[in-house]
Amino acid sequence: METTFTPPPVETGRVIPLRANAGIPVYIVATVFSSFCVITGLIWDICWHLSIGRDGLLSPPHLVIYLGAVVAGLFSGYEILRKSFWGSKVEKAESVKIWGIFYSSLGALFCVWGALAMLTSAPFDDWWHNTYGLDVTILSPPHTVLILGIIGIQFGAMVSVLAVKNQLKFQTLSQSVKKNKDRILFWLFALSGGFLLTIWFTLLSEELGRMESHRSSYYIFGAAAFPILLMAIGKAVIHKWAITAVAAVYTALMLGTLWIIPLFPAEPKLGPILNHIDHYQAFQFPLMLIIPAIALDFLRNRFAYLNDWKLTVILGSAFLLVFFIVQWYVGGFLMESPYARNWFFGSNSWYFGSNPDWEYRFKFAPFMLESTPELIKGLGIALIASLISTRIGLSWGNWMFKIQR
Repeated sequence: METTFTPPPVETGRVIPLRANAGIPVYIVATVFSSFCVITGLIWDICWHLSIGRDGLLSPPHLVIYLGAVVAGLFSGYEILRKSFWGSKVEKAESVKIWGIFYSSLGALFCVWGALAMLTSAPFDDWWHNTYGLDVTILSPPHTVLILGIIGIQFGAMVSVLAVKNQLKFQTLSQSVKKNKDRILFWLFALSGGFLLTIWFTLLSEELGRMESHRSSYYIFGAAAFPILLMAIGKAVIHKWAITAVAAVYTALMLGTLWIIPLFPAEPKLGPILNHIDHYQAFQFPLMLIIPAIALDFLRNRFAYLNDWKLTVILGSAFLLVFFIVQWYVGGFLMESPYARNWFFGSNSWYFGSNPDWEYRFKFAPFMLESTPELIKGLGIALIASLISTRIGLSWGNWMFKIQR
């Protein structure tokens, strides 16, 4: 049975009819699963290149990535076709109209385009390797297409969950059912947000390694990249610990891959081989984003009565301060401490093409450091970047909070 509700104008500004007893759509769970597949496959692929070298079009990590793309594309594509040709008037009213024919949720659109971009990047990447050899950077042209597709799927998964979660406010369900459904949707949102945060980090991982942790550029990149997503997440849902939950998912995923992937054997198959290994080398120990995330959640709840401009100053400054203090010491520990050279922290992992006896493998080289004036100047730039990133993130979150389609 269907019924129609009019959301309060203060929240949506338009009338959107909703189904009274709609459950959580299967395609949303599928897109969150797809988001998990593509990020774990990508991290595995990075470890593959660190440990084995050249891969093929159908290497195991690539198959996991393609699985995520296919699942997201099929489930989201079917949902679009189902709504367009067999959907009810209520479902079409909840959707975005495309090209005058198709009806889709915003999230499903992102997922379909993301899947197409990812699958297009596969033969492009294989041709690139055959022509130019092994990549020397994460952001090669085919990898850029791939990562844009991954972001499309991961953002689509997050937006899809948000739309259903926001529609829940106007559904005629008992309080217990609504509360349980809202809890499930929040954790689906936290998972999709955490997977997106992981790809966010992966994009910048070459600038955020432990060797760069005592340079100001490390904090400039971090301050520019992370507040925009973390603040958007905090604004997108009503939950006291939303940012912390998403940061916890990122941390758990990074630690899981750090600890599990090196358990499997791997042998370099591309010369020169300077570091003879027999198991996968780990990616990176996660940034301690969960610490600034806790601080941000505490402060945004403590000062919830302030407008976004005032919140920008408080949250942006707090992020940089906590991020700098935590990562300066964690980076130093990972780089120099013998207690970090184990399976738990992974600092003993080393690319097979690098000399394992390099004198600066476990200590900061002079070119990895800055003078105090240079560091202070860089941190000033990082503060400006953090404030700008925070303000954009808050606006982005306000927009996501209103998504219902």
